[in-house]
Amino acid sequence: MTLRQKIEHEIRERGPIPFSRYMEMCLYDPELGYYSRHAEQFGKAGDFYTSSDVHAVFGRLLVRQFDEMWRMLGSPKQIEIQELGPGRGLFAQDVLDWSQKKFAEFFHALHYSLEESSPALRTRLQATLSRHLGTGRASLGKGTTSIVPNHAQTSRALAPEVPVIVFANEFFDALPVEVLSSQGELRISLRNGRFVETWAPASVEELEFLDRYGVQPETAERVEVPLAAQDYMSRITAAVNCGFIVVIDYGYLREEQLAGRHRGTVTTFHQHAVSGNPYEAPGEHDISAHVNFTALAAAAEHNGIKTQPLLTQSQLLMGIGEKNQFADAFEECRLPQEKAKVALQLKHLVTPAGMGENFHVLVGSKCVDPEMVARLSGLSFGKSRLWQPAAQEG
Repeated sequence: MTLRQKIEHEIRERGPIPFSRYMEMCLYDPELGYYSRHAEQFGKAGDFYTSSDVHAVFGRLLVRQFDEMWRMLGSPKQIEIQELGPGRGLFAQDVLDWSQKKFAEFFHALHYSLEESSPALRTRLQATLSRHLGTGRASLGKGTTSIVPNHAQTSRALAPEVPVIVFANEFFDALPVEVLSSQGELRISLRNGRFVETWAPASVEELEFLDRYGVQPETAERVEVPLAAQDYMSRITAAVNCGFIVVIDYGYLREEQLAGRHRGTVTTFHQHAVSGNPYEAPGEHDISAHVNFTALAAAAEHNGIKTQPLLTQSQLLMGIGEKNQFADAFEECRLPQEKAKVALQLKHLVTPAGMGENFHVLVGSKCVDPEMVARLSGLSFGKSRLWQPAAQEG
């Protein structure tokens, strides 16, 4: 049975399904979903790049920030980095290898845990991180993570009282979303063997979400309601007794939606080409939607996390790398042409023409003075953008 046939069967059995359910099956079906197949989704041979695919300096710079956070927590004997959706594990590998080489005290205290539900990617992680998994420096979760609202589960590798840094890079954009228009909530049905869009009355929860964190759709307009992301963030931050969260993704604030931007952002990717049609090849294309950072921050704040003003990936990396002039990127270069190549890769990570301005960063903390957190090197380039997420709720 193909994934299309599986979706068709569910529609015949249950009637028109919400778009979130369609997106969930396309991405996360245990056998046939996009992230479950043994395909090369990442990098040049795949459908999209992540920052870790560009150059190891992304992980190396974040190591400096994680070490700084650890010291801000008082250099505890143990600290856990919990990465959500680690993919192939390139970022984790860069963090572990570089901290072992350059930040020995931090590395000695570090345990790196990985939350990945895809069986195919879990196999990749075991291969990529075999050395660190073998020594017990890293661990792979049980793989029971669900992206369905009210059922999301994550588990700490270390005891709850051990400080934690929760890290999520391009994770929340891949969680299923509801889609609303002035006609109601989008449902997927069948007609003459084809997927067709129908509409049902929106739920009270969906409408309240838009009133609080987004905008109500105008005529002929669509907006997303990321209830799964909201639920996931709530559950993750509820388990943080002391530590930090770092979320990197493309997305927006509510003010930007009120200004008319970031409406109808559901997008599919295949072989680095963008398409607006998520129905043409179920399970073969990546599907994503821009992240509502206002809502994510509110969920974190509800659980005692103090969030910092949103900043761009460019600001984060420039702030971290300024002190040593990005020596982490060029250390292994011996020839001028090698330095030139790395300079181009670094430029892609930090400039507006590359990934620098497209991706935003949400940093939050618990049991740490927010004024101290604001002095983290990675936040030093973000002072000009003033935003207090807690004020958005209500």
